[in-house]
Amino acid sequence: MDKLDPESVQEHLLTVGEWTLNGESIQRTFAHEDFVGSMAFVEKVAAIAEASSHHPDILIRWNKVTLTMTTHDAGGLTGLDFELARAIDAAAA
Repeated sequence: MDKLDPESVQEHLLTVGEWTLNGESIQRTFAHEDFVGSMAFVEKVAAIAEASSHHPDILIRWNKVTLTMTTHDAGGLTGLDFELARAIDAAAA
């Protein structure tokens, strides 16, 4: 998949609500009631990521999970990052 140009990145950002641009990545932090809730969410993310063969960086801090996505092979953001973000948002809802 090809790296998106800056204008396309801005257009795609409109489709992923709470995700923010962080350099050549998009990022979002999800809050949960406790550590167990965070880990259950990470398991959902892992299943979605495996199914799409695209994996976010995951940072777990007790009741917060921060996901960061970029397409390393493309050297930046691609449509795949935004597709995965939308899938994760749907699972979190």
